[in-house]
Order: sequence, then structure tokens, then C-alpha cells
Amino acid sequence: MAVAKKKPAPPARIELKKEDTVKVITGRDKGKTGRVLQVQRESGRILVEHVAMIKRHTRPNPQKQIKGGIAERESSIALSNVMIVCPGCNKAVRIKHHIDHVAGGKSRRTRICRKCGQSLDKK
Repeated sequence: MAVAKKKPAPPARIELKKEDTVKVITGRDKGKTGRVLQVQRESGRILVEHVAMIKRHTRPNPQKQIKGGIAERESSIALSNVMIVCPGCNKAVRIKHHIDHVAGGKSRRTRICRKCGQSLDKK
């Protein structure tokens, strides 16, 4: 009997980056804010600091200096469950893009807060 494999989510444009501050808008950790630790672009999921904590049972391995026991760590959550927090207005906001034309015929795309218009990219 064949087991059906779960299809990966279609690739969406992920506008969050590592070190962004995000707020969870739905799920069991609704209302929590945290820093993005990892973005998994293939699966459309992110790892947020101190959000979706799970207990992981690890076996001791003396060769790798792993002590073993029950460790708490973050679990990934769906990208659609979070919104970026604007440093200016300190609220969860949607992202707008602004294209700056740089010398040499090149252009740079920056992320902008839809509420206050402040840049979300750290320089």
C-alpha cells in the first residue's frame, strides 16, 4: 500500500528576512513577538525566537559531547501566521516596496511600512 506524500506549498515570494522582528497573528502563540532565526523558503515556514516551543528528547552521545535529556527548542511556523513589526510605529504591518534608482543604471528594492512609510530594511 502506497503512502501519499505531502505536496510542498507552491513557492511564494517571502518578504521576511533573518533578524526581522515579527508578531504572531494566529495560532497557539498569538500575540507573541520574536526575532526571525531562519527562513525556509522551500516549505514557506519560518523559525521565530521563543515561539512554538516544543520539547525534544535527545539521546546522550559522549563522542559529540551531547548530554541528552529533554531540551526545549523552537518549531517552525507557517509564514502566513506572522506579520513584520515596524520599528517606527511598533505595530504589525504589511510590506510595501519602493524602487530606488542607483547610479550606473541599477535599481534597489527596499521594504517600506504601509502605515508610516518608514524603511523596514536595516542599513
